[in-house]
Amino acid sequence: MVRYPNSHQPKVLILYASYGEGHLQAAKAIRDALEEQGNDRTVMVDLMAESHPWLNEMTRRVYLKSYTHIPYLYGWVYDVTRPMKHNSLFGGFLHSFGRDKIRKLLQKEQPDAVIHTFPFFALPSLHHRKLKKNMNIPTYTVITDFDLHRRWVHPGIGRYFVATDDLKQELGSLGIHPGRVSVSGIPLGRGFRGTLSPTFELYEKYGLRADQPVILMMPGAQGVMPDSGELCSHLLEQLPNTQIALVCGRNNVLKSSMESQMGHDKRLHVFGFVNEVHELMALSTCLVSKPGGVTLAEAIYAGLPLFLYRPVPGQEKKNALYLQSKGAASIAYDPEELAAAITGLVTNPEQLQRSQMAVQRLQTKEAAADNIAHHILQEYDWNTKFGQRYS
Repeated sequence: MVRYPNSHQPKVLILYASYGEGHLQAAKAIRDALEEQGNDRTVMVDLMAESHPWLNEMTRRVYLKSYTHIPYLYGWVYDVTRPMKHNSLFGGFLHSFGRDKIRKLLQKEQPDAVIHTFPFFALPSLHHRKLKKNMNIPTYTVITDFDLHRRWVHPGIGRYFVATDDLKQELGSLGIHPGRVSVSGIPLGRGFRGTLSPTFELYEKYGLRADQPVILMMPGAQGVMPDSGELCSHLLEQLPNTQIALVCGRNNVLKSSMESQMGHDKRLHVFGFVNEVHELMALSTCLVSKPGGVTLAEAIYAGLPLFLYRPVPGQEKKNALYLQSKGAASIAYDPEELAAAITGLVTNPEQLQRSQMAVQRLQTKEAAADNIAHHILQEYDWNTKFGQRYS
């Protein structure tokens, strides 16, 4: 990779949102990749938290509650707004959030490029309306799901980074020129930028046995996937020669509950938030999870067949259906169905191999974060294309 001297470093503004963990993780991964390629002038901003703190907190709580209280309402809203155009009445309303904050950020930070890992389009909208005033800062969108909601799409976006060829084709059907879309994959943390082999030391670190398949269960960073206790109980009962690594994330209540209820079973290993989740994935045979885009991308990178439990209507169900259509994932809606599907995988070497190959077909050749950072640093001639500034 090219390393840029300080005198040629662009200043990059990354906008993300704290709805779930994925958008933030993607933003951090791009920041780290830029830094590794010699650029240390990156500014990260949680746009909604900065511009509308009260509204941000309220909508974050509603978003998290949607998994257990109002999933079908959330899914209905997602589906109704999915074909929404940027210049529709409601689209214009959504794109207005954060516009004043972005204007102030541009004046303060004077960035040379802006990256979105969440569909905020206050900047492209502002950019699009004021081209005559030379407000021409390159804007990049990093789509962090396997489904395309039209809120990601705006004529002011210079380049899109997407997870799959199918997303690139879908953007093309909406009039986005193929040259403006790069199939990069979804950006992941540093641990997912190389091959990690299972070693005795890794098994020992996590208290796992090397002679039994490991079912990795990740209910999400907030531990919101339902029925975790019942799922573990069924799996341990149906698969006596299998062990489970349950990652509870930041849900300390779930962690304490699982330890008190099932801590006597030595085949169940309960963890809180795990920073080096790539290590656990390297030891695992498959992953049981909610279908958040970044978690799915991590599993794909690690080559893990996926079991997606009761996906919430909206982008996560769309993610699940897409991966199922590719043979990389199975969807289950009750513990018995899930246990039967996993039993069929871990006890049938041919089925396991077919699933692994389906996952591998979704892998990209390069680590997404490195690819995105390299694209941004190479795509522009900083001396001739960034002379104009916002004022």
